[in-house]
Amino acid sequence: MNVLTDIAAICHPMPAPGDVPDDVFNDVCHAVQTEREAMIHNLEAAALADWEEHEPLLSAIGMAHYRKSQAEDEIRRLIAYGREFARPRPYKLADLAAASGMSISGIRTAYGHGEVAAVEQALGRTTREDWRATPPDDPADGQSTS
Repeated sequence: MNVLTDIAAICHPMPAPGDVPDDVFNDVCHAVQTEREAMIHNLEAAALADWEEHEPLLSAIGMAHYRKSQAEDEIRRLIAYGREFARPRPYKLADLAAASGMSISGIRTAYGHGEVAAVEQALGRTTREDWRATPPDDPADGQSTS
């Protein structure tokens, strides 16, 4: 094995029997192998173009960091949607906190005007009402609006 194969195996682990239903196990393994081969090809092409700029392990870590950042941005936009756009009323802070792995106070500060604007643009509509900060007396527990 070489470093590219090792990195691809780490980033795209094969499922163990029982991890996925038996009837799709071979298809999932084939999909993982395809992802590994694509990653190896991309890392190799980048490294050949400029090894110092695209060292494979550091590039793989950078790509994982980028995906993590994108996921965090997506979570903030989804929280903004749940608090500012969901109808007829916003999702409860406690429900959003449980779903996101954040604290209730973290939900209160997880998004701002930028995320609200991004959701407005994606949906083509404005918030339920003029954008507001979460009121301090908002109940954190109770039934979800979902």
